[in-house]
Amino acid sequence: MDTQNLIKASTGGICPEDNEQCLRLEKAALTIQSWWRGKAVRQALLHTALRAWVIQCWWRSMQAKMLEQRRRLALRLYTCQEWAVVKVQARVRMWQARSRFLRARQAACVLQAHWRWHASQTRGLIQGRYEVRASRLELDIEILMA
Repeated sequence: MDTQNLIKASTGGICPEDNEQCLRLEKAALTIQSWWRGKAVRQALLHTALRAWVIQCWWRSMQAKMLEQRRRLALRLYTCQEWAVVKVQARVRMWQARSRFLRARQAACVLQAHWRWHASQTRGLIQGRYEVRASRLELDIEILMA
């Protein structure tokens, strides 16, 4: 309802321009209308601001979730790489230890063979020789008592 209609309704449709009561009514109507429009605008702005705030909160939570997912993925990749490095190092160290062991075992076998030969030659318990010819084995063993 605009100002002129309000004034006409309150005065019976006739409002002289110099009538003080009509001017007061017009001024009161303008004040009420401006208050109501301001209230409506403030309410609309409040609703808009609240909706924007809700959207911003949702967006920030989504960004935090995405950041957490990226952080977990990076941590998982780092962990996988570290485990791969550890496994490769373990394999290399195992190979090195095994090759050292095999060399030591071979050296021990050589030493034992030489020692056994030397022991059998110097103690005089068993002396002999053997030959393998075509299809038969010839043994010549001599046992000495020391």
